[in-house]
Amino acid sequence: MKKYLSAFVLVFLFSFNTRENKTAKAGIKMQEFVISISKYTRGIKPDFIIVPQNGAELAFNKLNPDAGMNTAYMNAVDGFGIEELFFNEKSKVDSYRLKMLQKLQPQKKILVSEFITKSEVTEDIVAKNKKAGFLCFPRTEKNEDYKDIPAITDENANDITRLSDAKNYLYLINSSNYKQRFYYLKDIAKTNFDVIIIDLFFHTKPFTPEEIKQLQTKANGGKRLVLAYVSIGSAENFRYYWDGNWILGDPVWLKKKYAGYNDEFYVEYWNPEWQKIMYGNNNSYFKKILDAGFDGAYLDNVEAYYFLYNK
Repeated sequence: MKKYLSAFVLVFLFSFNTRENKTAKAGIKMQEFVISISKYTRGIKPDFIIVPQNGAELAFNKLNPDAGMNTAYMNAVDGFGIEELFFNEKSKVDSYRLKMLQKLQPQKKILVSEFITKSEVTEDIVAKNKKAGFLCFPRTEKNEDYKDIPAITDENANDITRLSDAKNYLYLINSSNYKQRFYYLKDIAKTNFDVIIIDLFFHTKPFTPEEIKQLQTKANGGKRLVLAYVSIGSAENFRYYWDGNWILGDPVWLKKKYAGYNDEFYVEYWNPEWQKIMYGNNNSYFKKILDAGFDGAYLDNVEAYYFLYNK
């Protein structure tokens, strides 16, 4: 007796395969996008640092950790940022991502931001990252939005001229604790973090080359790196490029609401209009980062390739 798949199952399988196909193609387009950004910025500043956050699968051919590293992508980046690795929302290790990062770590610096809701395990989580060769930025529930400066680990007076030299980092992209940029800059300047990740803007005004230069020296006199945070996979309605007439679907590349963030939308980042906003001209986001004198950029939402088509 022949067995037939129900119409429901056939539709489900078709939808799954279609979604999987779209996700894979979007992943390749994100690889190409990051590579293009790297080529553009390094064409202006050859030692410009590129660090994508999350989406570590993009470092591999066909987004498959068993298919070997993607040489062009690996050459385009200097390290990888990752969130919640040894301590995720279930208080467990994310074994899948850990295995990927262990493959990447011998070649690139890994920066791990751990959101630790149990203070008693902080020391252990920091130790696990150090043992793996990763830099750890531990943040508490109070610092979920990256607005506080925590105590530094592995402090040193060394000059940091390459990301590979770093032993610690500060992730401070939310300036809501500060009403005046002077005090924001002053508090960062008096720290000894090797790498600083901040937004290009204080509220709505970009930092100047003089201000960034002030941050490129640690309080102990050693040199350090300052990276600009930028979301390349989502549009934010509080940025200078936002048109007040935009709504979801208009422009067509404004594709999907970002769950949990009312002011943010996933984009079809391969669209020429979005790419023009990001790089390639004097009013582009990355040109503003370069003009401000940052040492590099920290790219957020590279995993938009997945969330465009999946929950």
